[in-house]
Amino acid sequence: MSLSETIIQKIRQHGAISFRDFMEMALYYPGLGYYTSQNDKIGKKGDYYTSPGITPAFGEMVGRQLEEMCHILGEKEFTVVEMGAGTGLLSQDVLEYLKKNQELYHDLDYCIIEKSASLREEQRKRLGENVSWRDSLKELSGITGCIFSNELVDAFPVHQVVMGEELMEVFVDYKDGFVEVLKPASSELNEYFAEPGVSLPAGFRTEINLDAVKWIEDVGASLKKGFVITIDYGYPSSELYQEYRNKGTLMCYHKHTANENPYQHIGEQDITSHVNFSALERRGCKNGLELCGFTDLAHFLLGLGIEEYLKKLQQGDPVNYHKNMLRVKTLMMEMGETFKVLIQKKGIECGELSGLKFQSRWKL
Repeated sequence: MSLSETIIQKIRQHGAISFRDFMEMALYYPGLGYYTSQNDKIGKKGDYYTSPGITPAFGEMVGRQLEEMCHILGEKEFTVVEMGAGTGLLSQDVLEYLKKNQELYHDLDYCIIEKSASLREEQRKRLGENVSWRDSLKELSGITGCIFSNELVDAFPVHQVVMGEELMEVFVDYKDGFVEVLKPASSELNEYFAEPGVSLPAGFRTEINLDAVKWIEDVGASLKKGFVITIDYGYPSSELYQEYRNKGTLMCYHKHTANENPYQHIGEQDITSHVNFSALERRGCKNGLELCGFTDLAHFLLGLGIEEYLKKLQQGDPVNYHKNMLRVKTLMMEMGETFKVLIQKKGIECGELSGLKFQSRWKL
């Protein structure tokens, strides 16, 4: 039975399902979902590229920030938890940089949280025995170090809502094809906007990522002392709910082509939505995570020495320098403004982090 048929069968048995449940099945249904199947997802043969796939410079800059955080913590043991490591390219580049600091590397505990069996296998082949794996963050507690993610939260399943005379939630039914129906939104969905004082105009459609705020609660509970780095594309609330975004931010990616139709290529295309960083900061604060800062990727990389990285490359082979410089330029120009970096801390006082050295225009 195909994934589409499985979803249709569930609807026929139980009635219309929330868009959030539809998206979860499309992405994570065992063996058939986009992230749980064996199909290539990232790179030339997949559906999209990620920052680590463009240049190893990204991983080195993340490594530099982790190294600085380790120094600030001053603990002998330092745990890095990477959530959703994709093909393992970023992990590889981060570890290659951290190896240069043998004292840190010797006591480093690098753990990956990965639900996808196929991606975990790819990570094992790339990373060898330098890493441990867990299925869930809940398997870890009392972490001293840093929990970080890159392009994780955008793939959490989201509720879709539309503002009518009251807030309505989008449900998915099936009548000779998938159709959307609206039902009054739950109190939890209404509270999502009430707490920060967001008022949506009539007809405004957007996403609510309850999984994201529950995730940051788990992160806060698991971290004893240290930092959280969340890298993803998205905006603060002040930008996310502007009138010109009244159709929401949901996007699908199939064979490097973007579309806005989640009801096609089910299980074969990625479905994402922009991250609400204000919600992560606010809920994190309620769970022991203080804000260190919020910036865009370009300013984050500049603060960590991306220009110095290019100067070192320039001293090598001119041909390789030109190729690598173009890749860094792609990272800075195409992803530098779109991607944001949220850094939070717990149980520690520290000065300004290098990745937050240069202010961007974004404020939470």
